[in-house]
Amino acid sequence: MTLPRLAAHGVTIGYDGRTISTGLTVEVPDGSFTAIIGPNACGKSTLLRTLARVLSPTAGEVVLDGRAIREYRSKEVARRLGLLPQTSLAPDGIRVADLVARGRGPHQSLIQQWRAEDESAVADAMAATQVAELSGRHVDELSGGQRQRVWIAMLLAQQTPIMLLDEPTTFLDIAHQYQVLELLRSLHDQQKTIVAVLHDLHQAARYADHLIVMKDGAIVTTGAPADVLTAELVEQVFELPCVVSPDPVTGTPAVYPRLTD
Repeated sequence: MTLPRLAAHGVTIGYDGRTISTGLTVEVPDGSFTAIIGPNACGKSTLLRTLARVLSPTAGEVVLDGRAIREYRSKEVARRLGLLPQTSLAPDGIRVADLVARGRGPHQSLIQQWRAEDESAVADAMAATQVAELSGRHVDELSGGQRQRVWIAMLLAQQTPIMLLDEPTTFLDIAHQYQVLELLRSLHDQQKTIVAVLHDLHQAARYADHLIVMKDGAIVTTGAPADVLTAELVEQVFELPCVVSPDPVTGTPAVYPRLTD
């Protein structure tokens, strides 16, 4: 049996002296589009940041490519997985091409810095995210949707097989949300492993092929959306009576609240 490239085994995690989760064990299927879902403050972002080594567990291990992630040097981790945080702040006055180029940092050294392959990686990332025409613009001049595509371009330029994104659609209008999700699905189709914290259950079921469902710091269940996203689960986890029916466009599970007078 082949072990997944990224997994957490019995981790106890939290921040600022507060424990959020105890004894979590979860695996990210290789090549999956995994969505972490659950109510606010249930530990989704804490789990994602622990998988990315931003937070260190007080017990247990996160394992990356067969080794405890804590054993790697920072640049080694950054060549294997990339993280887009929930809130990203660009330096004042930075241009799009320069921000995307920062994704090449893990591949450079004091001896060998900017190379033709770095230039190619940046160009390919901007083309894939459709921000090439914005290359000379200042990031702070862009719309929210444009900025998010630029941040994803920077992550893509990092050229990691695993991409972690914390609420990548937050603060975007509905059209830009779907643009970002379509982009992530296209990257997944190119054999990237995508792990994203998402709030919208309909979007999670439509785009992800694997769900990690959390509540109160614990993993409730994991699996394919069609297998785990039921009316019973939504009411148990989100305390929302609902009907779950096939999406009329995609056939994936769609959640419809069952409101009472």
